[in-house]
Amino acid sequence: MSGTTAGLRRKISGAEDLQSVVRTMKAVAASGIGQYEKSVAALADYYRTVELGLGAYFRQSGAGTLSADRKKQTGAAAIGAVVFGSDQGLVGRFNDAVADYAVRTLAERSDKPVIWAVGERVHARLADAGLSVIKLFTVPGSVRGITPLIGQILAESENRNIRGSDTELHLFYNRPVTGSVYKPVSQRLLPLDENWRRRLTDIPWPAKNLPEVMGDSTATLLALVREYLFVSLFRACAESLASENASRLAAMQRADKNIDELLADLNGTFHRLRQSGIDEELFDVISGFEALREAEN
Repeated sequence: MSGTTAGLRRKISGAEDLQSVVRTMKAVAASGIGQYEKSVAALADYYRTVELGLGAYFRQSGAGTLSADRKKQTGAAAIGAVVFGSDQGLVGRFNDAVADYAVRTLAERSDKPVIWAVGERVHARLADAGLSVIKLFTVPGSVRGITPLIGQILAESENRNIRGSDTELHLFYNRPVTGSVYKPVSQRLLPLDENWRRRLTDIPWPAKNLPEVMGDSTATLLALVREYLFVSLFRACAESLASENASRLAAMQRADKNIDELLADLNGTFHRLRQSGIDEELFDVISGFEALREAEN
């Protein structure tokens, strides 16, 4: 009996230690969601400002400069895809969801895409699906780590001519919806074609007086385009990280609930065994007392 109760004590102690770790991870995940959601919200105004600047430029200059710049670019057409996932586990179906969505979307194309994975877990998932991932990036551990990652992606796109006139660049990532819910989405970032220019031109200017482009118009356009690419990638990465932490928080909440149920079961079993042991000992004492009294008589 003592060995059984001792074993239960060890199990209860182990479950309590695990629950402590789970609750710490819950707190970390909740904190992560907050910082990434704040960065996305702060980025929204800047993203809107960049789009307004591009729209104002195209309303004044038309598509001539953009078309001329595109004609200068040469190189074979290519399709690039950046898939944002996670490096760590305990995130439920986070990586499976975005990887499956990317695989289904890219399977509809006849050409072979150049795929870059952000995160070891999603890299493995894409490789298992038969896709050739030529570059693996490390997932940032904080908001400050997003900017260096975006710089690496943009540099890699330049090296592989993904920003040529006939090339495409697609982003695949999970976007937060409500609470711990997220959904996989995609965005075609390149090419910067006529449809893209028209959409920006249709954005109404928020004031009565329209701005004018001063100085070198080509330099202005290139600066705005660089900011547009940067802020689009930054937002996709931040939303992916917020979704990852939301998925981890949901997984830790389920684990915490399961541990509570396990502890309740273990404690119930422990108290029943302990009470059973006490009852047996009392029965032995009473039996011994009755035997001694009968012997005296």
